[in-house]
Amino acid sequence: MTSTAPAPSTTPDTAAGTALPVRIAALYCFTPFADHLALRAPLERVCAEQGVRGTLLIAAEGINGTIAGSDAGIGHVLAHIRALPGCAGLDVKETRAASVPFHRMKVRPKREIVTMGVPNIDARHDAGHYVEAAQWNDLISDPDTIVIDTRNDYEVAIGTFAGAINPATRSFREFPAWFRARRAEMMARGRAPRIAMFCTGGIRCEKATAFVRAEGIDDVFHLRGGILKYLETVPEAHSMWEGECFVFDQRVSVTHDLRPGTHVPCHACRMPVSLADQASALYVPGVSCPACHDARDDIQRARYAERERQARMAHARGENHLGAMPARRGATGTTGATGAAGGDRDDGHG
Repeated sequence: MTSTAPAPSTTPDTAAGTALPVRIAALYCFTPFADHLALRAPLERVCAEQGVRGTLLIAAEGINGTIAGSDAGIGHVLAHIRALPGCAGLDVKETRAASVPFHRMKVRPKREIVTMGVPNIDARHDAGHYVEAAQWNDLISDPDTIVIDTRNDYEVAIGTFAGAINPATRSFREFPAWFRARRAEMMARGRAPRIAMFCTGGIRCEKATAFVRAEGIDDVFHLRGGILKYLETVPEAHSMWEGECFVFDQRVSVTHDLRPGTHVPCHACRMPVSLADQASALYVPGVSCPACHDARDDIQRARYAERERQARMAHARGENHLGAMPARRGATGTTGATGAAGGDRDDGHG
């Protein structure tokens, strides 16, 4: 069954707070670009003109990214993208923030806008069946439904749906091998299983469900709009979500109604740091956290400490400090928003 493209979001206001000045747009569209490299310079130009920051990935299969800026600036950039071939139905999810959660603007050509590494997967036409957020609880509560979280281990660690299978993957590239290793087990019930998948904003599930269908299982569903749409739509009292949802920008995590979560980023390893870990003696802002402390030597920690000092001085001057941060474990690129869209990431839209 060919999935129907989700309706685009058209309003910048969300339950996260209409008074907040910054408009954040997580977006993607699977569409064939005849020459995606030619799209880079015009995208960079319109983003620069509008003062928009974030990350956009472009590939022969489409576009993916997260951007932030003023209402007017984001509106201009979205209009530019929707005018690209096949992008009129661009999937956009919007939230608000007090400040722009990105340091710079990057437009990056890629082989894939979400990296799976399996050729000939057609997410445009072969993705699974969409399930609206309002019906998601019924689907995943059915004992005959196998629920799979398609995100990476560090994302699942801070929150997921009750009862979902955690593939414990370090990157989305590992998902096909994980699924193939367990396909026989899933088929052992004597009939083709019913599978429900979810991810942050929907893009990884477009590919994951198309891949699973290519593996011969047709009864495959995915959450329309991803976790972000669920948290925005489903009242907390009726929610089956447990914990917080990792997002690929300096907010780090969000909760119901897309309120900012309690996690902060470790600027040494870029992993999310929980409240409990923030209380640890191994957590030194900008230098280390419990996840990376033992993997760093004194020279590295001294370098990180100096970078943190420079960042604080820049902040005091009202400037951004653009010192490089190490890549997150398992990453193959930036994540488009603070890197939220790079490599196998979904830019908060994954």
